[in-house]
This record gives sequence, structure tokens and C-alpha cells, in this order.
Amino acid sequence: MRADLVPDDLWERVAPLLPPAPERRYRHPGRLRVPERVALAGIMYVLRTGVAWRDVPTETVGCSGVTAWRRLRDWTEAGVWPRLHAALLTELRRADLLDLGDCAVDGSHVRALKRGEHVGPSPVDRARPGSKHHLIVDRHGTPLAVTLTGGNRHDVTQLLPLLDAVPPIRGLRGRPRRKPRRLYADRGYDFDKYRRLLWKRGIKPLIARRGVAHGSGLGKVRWVIERAFAWLHQFKRLRIRYEIRADLHQGLLELACSIICLRRLRTAF
Repeated sequence: MRADLVPDDLWERVAPLLPPAPERRYRHPGRLRVPERVALAGIMYVLRTGVAWRDVPTETVGCSGVTAWRRLRDWTEAGVWPRLHAALLTELRRADLLDLGDCAVDGSHVRALKRGEHVGPSPVDRARPGSKHHLIVDRHGTPLAVTLTGGNRHDVTQLLPLLDAVPPIRGLRGRPRRKPRRLYADRGYDFDKYRRLLWKRGIKPLIARRGVAHGSGLGKVRWVIERAFAWLHQFKRLRIRYEIRADLHQGLLELACSIICLRRLRTAF
């Protein structure tokens, strides 16, 4: 297994969250189970390179792509990835590296080559099948939550579900934090109804107005969401949606967000 695929600090955080391996049968036990870290290396290889699961090089990774896909399925169904992301956000807040005062939201289209849940005709890609990544980040561009919808869903309809997807972030004394004080967004979120809903939640909306000339000044804060999407789409498997199952693509999204959070922890110490 290539050591760079699963660094020690990542494995130390993932291992306690994995479900226990099934016990081997006494009679006819079959082949030995591939170690969990090796299977995670296969998942990381696909996430980073974007190759098909069947093309994972067994000699390099240590397991077949089919085995890696099965572990991704099992760990996704066990809820490993959202718990990993929440744990890393807690570490960031404890280290005073998370700023929930100013947050930003946006959406990004990706082409979907196969049918499945959360796939729809993309209005920016000649109505071809597509999906959309919806992301909320803190002031530094750290991903707080990510959701997946069809490519034909309007960004503003996913604003409240995206806020609800932010986990309770612990790390300091007092109640866990899960909502920003101010929320920045582009003109796609310019609806008075949603401004009122944000105020009801105690969030100050700072949303660009449609029909107004550029130069609102929101770009000096909102640029972090564009950078976060660039980070996210450095993982080649996320540039195009290949997974038919929406939960598996969502799991890869959450794993990528966790890796971005871990990188921020590394650069701070």
C-alpha cells in the first residue's frame, strides 16, 4: 500500500469510527479480509485520480477496486463520513481555527454520466444530466457542510437544508455552534422570503441584489467559497459524477471535505 494515500493522522481519526469487521467463519473461512487501511487507500486512490473502480491497480494500492467500493458502501451506510467531518470541525474549533461569524454559500454544477437519484437536466449544460454540489464554508473557506441535488434544482431552495446539514460543532465550553452570525451569498439567493427565514434563525443575510451593478463589496468575503470549490474539485472523482448511488457520491464529498479540514489543521501546527 502506498503510504501517501492514507497518512497516519488521517488513519488515526478514521479508524475509531469504522464499524467492527464481521467475524470469520470457523469452517470454510474463505480468504483473509483486506485490512481496513488498505481498503481506505483504494477509496482515496479513486477519489484523487478519478479512475474507474475496476481500474484500481491492485499492485499499487493493495486491494482491488471492487473491494474498495464495497467498503465505501458499507462505511457510507454506517455513517462514517459525516462523523469524521464533524470530529475534524470540532478539532478546528478547539484550536481556534474556525470562524463561524461570517459564512458563505454557493452551488456548483457537475455532469452526471449515469442516471440515479439527484440527477436532473442541467440548465448550464444544454439540459444534459447533471448534479449540483451545495457548499457552506466559514470565513477561512473551511467546508462546514455539503449536499447533493439534481442539476435542475435552484440554489436558493437548498439554502435551509444546507444550513440544517451543518453538524453541532463542539470544541469549546458552552453550547455547540451550528449556525453563522452572517451569511454571504450571490444574486442566486436574492429572495426576500429567504432573507426573512434567515432573520428568524438569527442569521443576518448579506445577499447581493439582482439588477444592481457589480461592486457590492461582498466579493472580498465571498471569494473563499470559490476557492473551496476549487479545493473540492481537485479530487478528480468529484469533477464528474460517476456513481449511480447518490449516497456514495455524497460520502466521497464528505470524505473530501474532511481531508480539506485536516489540511488546515496540519498547516496551523
